[in-house]
Amino acid sequence: MTDTIAEFRIPTQELRDDIPFYTKVLGMRMDMIYPADDPRVAVFSGHGLRLRVEKDAPEAPGTLRILTDDPDGFAGGQRNLVAPNGTRIEIEERNPPLMMPETVHSFVVRRLKDQAPWIIGRAGMHYRDLVPDRLGGSIIASHIRIPDGGPVPDMVHFHKVGFQLIFCIHGWVDVVYEDQGDKMRLTAGDCFIQPPEIRHRVLEASDNVQVIEIGVPAEHVTEIDHEMQLPTPHHRPEREWQGQRFVYNRAEGAEWQPFRLPGYQCRDTTIAENTKGVAGVQVVRRGQGDPVWASHDADIHFTFVMNGAVTLEGEGRDPFRLEQGDAFVIPPGMRTRLADPSDDVELLEVTLPGYFKTDLG
Repeated sequence: MTDTIAEFRIPTQELRDDIPFYTKVLGMRMDMIYPADDPRVAVFSGHGLRLRVEKDAPEAPGTLRILTDDPDGFAGGQRNLVAPNGTRIEIEERNPPLMMPETVHSFVVRRLKDQAPWIIGRAGMHYRDLVPDRLGGSIIASHIRIPDGGPVPDMVHFHKVGFQLIFCIHGWVDVVYEDQGDKMRLTAGDCFIQPPEIRHRVLEASDNVQVIEIGVPAEHVTEIDHEMQLPTPHHRPEREWQGQRFVYNRAEGAEWQPFRLPGYQCRDTTIAENTKGVAGVQVVRRGQGDPVWASHDADIHFTFVMNGAVTLEGEGRDPFRLEQGDAFVIPPGMRTRLADPSDDVELLEVTLPGYFKTDLG
């Protein structure tokens, strides 16, 4: 392969003023300067960038962002500078802490028949937003489908999140995860939680595979890891990422128990235990007894109707007859009742935190 190099060109009016700024203030190396008698071009390299500063170049000066582990020790602690040639310099943390926005509580009902648009997102997947207001940015809930099966054009990547759930509702998908052995197949009723920054890659999917993906917070960064090869050679099921373990929970052979609400039963996905209470995920079906009015004190309480139908009643609200594909969010303290469940009703309940109080009646 031919050896190549790329430069980014920016203008200047007086090169002699730029040299000390780019070399001393920004700590870049000057690799080239010419002509010797009256320099008009200088090339600087550093921080993964090669800059060509050229007198009277036609481009705008632009903005240069420098990401560093020690912003206070870089450029004298200044965060915003302007070079002599007019280029703006922004100094930022390379790995800023994850900011969890305060939840803006609201009562949300999202119905499939309302025909919310499907948006084509990363790797050709189709996304349908289940919580449009995202509760002030605290959560994103997406119904995701891949219409055509086969290999998925994905790369090894990771997400800078506080919590992330992948729950399969139709078809299957093969995924491989860092330190978790060979590829795993997620089928309807199964789920993964992806701890913060665990490397993974989607390999292949069936026709019309559909999953529910929950991410906290709503806006989070996805980064590509060009170095790691999956599967990794080590199998470390006990490993933790920021206090959370990877979970592969399967529907097959699950044990059902009474749910926190009368009239229903549930199976626990072990996610509350493996996230140390950060989040909880339950699959809920009709059980013994009659549904009752109840409220909760969870910060985020999201439910997706996977099968059947149920009527969501809320104090001061008209009832909603919800069907497969519908979703709702109940804010803390609001009294609601899940009435008239069909025999085949199946709900996916996701809460943050995983352990919370329910008041009946």
